[in-house]
Formats: sequence, structure tokens, C-alpha cells
Amino acid sequence: MGAPDATTVAPYAAGRSDYGNVSAGLDGSAAGTRLPMGGVVTAVREGSPADDAGVLPGMVVTRVEGAPLTDMVTWLWEADGDEVRLEVFDPRDATATDCVLERLPGEDWGISFDGAVFDGMRTCRNACVFCFMGMLPPHMRRSLYIRDDDYRLSFLEGNFVTLTNLTDDDVDRIVTCRLSPMNVSLHAVSPAVRRRLMGRNADRGLEVLERLVAADIEIHAQIVLCPDLNDGDELDRTLAWCEARPQVTSLGIVPLGYTRFSRHFDRSFSDDPVRARRVIDQVKPYQERARDRYGRTCFQLSDEFYLDAGIDVPAAEHYDGYPQFYDGIGMIRSYLDETDGVLAGSRATLDAVRDALERRGLRLSVVSGMAAAPTVERFVEELAPAARVIAIENRFFGGNVDVTGLICGCDLLEQVGDDLRDVMLILPDVMFNSDGMTLDGYHQQDLLRTLANRGARVLISSTQPAALLDALSDELG
Repeated sequence: MGAPDATTVAPYAAGRSDYGNVSAGLDGSAAGTRLPMGGVVTAVREGSPADDAGVLPGMVVTRVEGAPLTDMVTWLWEADGDEVRLEVFDPRDATATDCVLERLPGEDWGISFDGAVFDGMRTCRNACVFCFMGMLPPHMRRSLYIRDDDYRLSFLEGNFVTLTNLTDDDVDRIVTCRLSPMNVSLHAVSPAVRRRLMGRNADRGLEVLERLVAADIEIHAQIVLCPDLNDGDELDRTLAWCEARPQVTSLGIVPLGYTRFSRHFDRSFSDDPVRARRVIDQVKPYQERARDRYGRTCFQLSDEFYLDAGIDVPAAEHYDGYPQFYDGIGMIRSYLDETDGVLAGSRATLDAVRDALERRGLRLSVVSGMAAAPTVERFVEELAPAARVIAIENRFFGGNVDVTGLICGCDLLEQVGDDLRDVMLILPDVMFNSDGMTLDGYHQQDLLRTLANRGARVLISSTQPAALLDALSDELG
């Protein structure tokens, strides 16, 4: 079978509802039926090969081409032809049936599953001193304390993994199936430093990474940079290790983030602009050599370093197409460039939104984390003369936590003000999970009611310039 490519994963992502006949499950399931291991079908597109074969939402695909369906890697690997043989469990009568799906060239199977892994997520066995999960407050919902470290989610969903829990069979599977690129948490290369950072299993991760590099698997690596642990000379060693391995096509360097509950840290580069500038200067020669050699920067510093140092973020070409965007690398530059594009190309919509706000007597307020607030403000101030950004200080987590995605309901309610009459209040959608919950357990509907009682007209939206402008245009008519 052919190797799965990362671009083929998207139609099968967890929770997708692209297909028309989405259902929560089958009616009339046998009482007490225990579902077998496999991919639970969440949706089937009408007229698709899966629909033609009689597959329904709620059924479980247990085998594909005779192989147990343990994860989406198996599905992508085994189901890449124009015909596929499945074993499907029907919970209505607790029976398993074989069926064959056939498709035309270029057609997808028309089926969505309930996740990316079906045999249980691999969890982390390390004891990383910088682990954010180890700095959470007590008594939060249990799911927030789960630490995944699953190589399959690295390929399928872009999660960073340490590779410390991989067996030799796992490594062979990555190589055989060409699961590339892989996103790997590297942090350091000296054994003693790695053990100090990650615990006693750290050596295994580097051993596996060497095997993947030798097999020419592309690597997007990450360093969480901790003051006095893996910076300075150790950072140079890690940068040189990556520079010598062209398979490491990007290395993201992010500063330590810590909360008030941390047992190990009470400062980071956010507390020391001089130290932040020193890291920028230290990485610069590696970036210049990479551009000379490959035409790309490769060694990428997160936005926080530039913000902490008081230095403007680099131009877009510095970010090589943003391979580590969701690691906080290039987000500020992308936002600034999008702002310029929207301001230049959407004047009619901007004018219409401004007029609608004025006509309704509404003052626009946009909620943001402290870190992004000055950047967001550059766009928001163009939307209306009295528009403002409300920068929320994260008191719930404390420490140096200042990103928008970690805004908590308690801090929001405490800081937006009690009198919100005639305010159009924008809540960033990234502060809510897929269930509409904040990290501290507020549901968005509860927040909406409370804020409405204070007089606000509330809109939940992305705060990216184009998306925010579209949301306001739709809301204001």
C-alpha cells in the first residue's frame, strides 16, 4: 500500500460533520451492547461508497483489509486503493459483517470517524519540569490533566511528542508508512540536560529521533527554552545538532511559560528583556546560514521572544510558510499583514460596519490576552473611533500566562466592567473548547447571560481581522 500523506488526513479528522446525514448513532441498539475496538462512524456522505455499502453513523469499523482498525494511520495506509474490504459492527443487533467499498479515481470513501486513534491515546511517561499540565490549579476538569504523547497524533494532528514511549515496532511503523513530517519535542541534546529537563526516559527520545532522521523522515522540532537549564551553551549544542541534520526542516524555540502553581519556576524570558534579546542574537547566525544553504530560515523563534525583547517581529518571508504557526511562531506577523490587507481591500465593509455601530449607538470592545492586545488594537481602532481592546490579565493561572486562548471566565467577568450598556463586546472564540467551555469551567451560554445582564450585546468570533470584520458585518446587517 502507498504511504499516507499528511494532506490526506483532513477529511477524517475528529468531530467533522462535513457530510449530510450526520447522526449521533443508530436507533434501536441492542440493550447493553459494548462497542468493540475500532472507528465509530460519525457521518456518511449521501451517495458515497460508504453509503452505497450500507454503512451508517453509529456503526463501528473494526477491520480494514483484515487489519484491526486501531487508528487513522491504519485507515489511510490500508484504504488507499479503489476498493477496500471492511468488517463493520452493527450495535443494533451486535453483529459484525464484511462489506466491500468501491470508489472512482479521486473519490473519497465518504466516511468520518470519531477521532484519530481508536485503541487508546498514548500518554506521556516523562517528568518534564516545564510541563504546563504540572502547573495547573487543582480541581479542574479531569480531561485537562491528560498528557498525550502519541506519535500518531504527531503525524495526524500536528501534536508535539517526545518519542520516549515508542517501541521498536512503533519506530518501524513510522519508517515503513513514511509518517512524515513528525513534530518532535527536542528541548536539548546533552543526555544530562535532557534527563534534568524531562526525567529518566529522556535518552530514548533522542535515540528514536536519530533513527527517524537516518530514515529521512522530515522533522519539525521544538525547544521549550528554560532559563539556566537548556539555554546558553546547551542551546548552541542543540542548534548545531539540528543544523547538521537537514531532515530537521524547522526548529521552533519557545520560551518557558509558567503559572503561579509552578514548583520549579518563577521567572522566564518575559521577565528579562535583555536575556530575550540575547537569545535572538544567539540564534541569528544559524538562521543566516540556513537561508544561505536552503533558502529558508529553519530556526524559528516564537513571537514572545520579540515581544519580550521589545523588537519588531520579522517579515513574513522569515517564517518559511509558517510551519510552526500553532506553536505561536509567526502569529503576530500574520496578523499584522492580514490587517494591512483587510484595511486596503475591504474599505466598503469597514465603512458599513462603522456606520452600523454608530447608527445603533454601540461602542465596540474586543477582548484579548495581554500579549496580543497591542497587535489586535492596530486593527480594532480602525473599525470605529471609540473602539477599544480589553486586555485581560490572567489571574487564574498567574505567572507569565498572557495568551488569548487561556483567558478564563472568572478573569473576563472581573475585568470587562459591570456597566456594559451600549457595548458590542467581542469574545474571542479561542477561549472556548468545542463544548463551549472555558478552562475554568464557565460555559459560553452562562457568560453570555451574565454579560447581557450587564447590558452588553455579545458576539463570539475569531479576532483575526478578516473573520472579525465578516462576523461584525453579519451581526450588524
